Amino acid sequence: MSVTDDAAKVGRRRLIVLVPLGIFLGLVLLFMVGLRAGDPSRIPSALIGRPAPATELPPIAELTRDGKPVPGLDAAAFKGAVTVLNVWASWCVPCHDEAPLLVTLAADKRIRVVGINYKDQPDNARRFLGRYGNPFAANGADGNGRASIEWGVYGVPETFIVGRDAHIAYKLIGPITPQNLETVLKPEVEKALAAPAAGS
Repeated sequence: MSVTDDAAKVGRRRLIVLVPLGIFLGLVLLFMVGLRAGDPSRIPSALIGRPAPATELPPIAELTRDGKPVPGLDAAAFKGAVTVLNVWASWCVPCHDEAPLLVTLAADKRIRVVGINYKDQPDNARRFLGRYGNPFAANGADGNGRASIEWGVYGVPETFIVGRDAHIAYKLIGPITPQNLETVLKPEVEKALAAPAAGS
């Protein structure tokens, strides 16, 4: 075997090692750039500008607010009011952090705050709302997660703003924070409130 053949074999071995390593490092670089390329909560939703899904969900069993039963979710209730819909669960750690902020948001009487309780147990959901306060005028129990899929939910929590025309105006992926409440969510609510009602 000649020196040239040995050199060729060594070159091939290096290629076999270096090509996959180069591909791997390229993918890592792309991943890192993607992570820094913006706010993941601003991932666009294909549903923005479209009618809210026709979601009919039963109430959370035995959930009350101000001594009255809290109704489930009814798609017809979206029409005519600016609605903030929050998808949440008692087992969701970030939901605990955002719960007091939802109570603050619900104090704005110009809007309705409603919820979809995602794959949760009624006892746990009631305890959660008993602990933090119940901001929801209506709250649907989504035991199998199907309704959340129809809304295009990636994971809990997520929050949607639905305009008076029952079309989705905005979607926030991830928890509401003190910062995005003031800089993102409230301005989007104001935009929805300022938008002309359907037919006007």
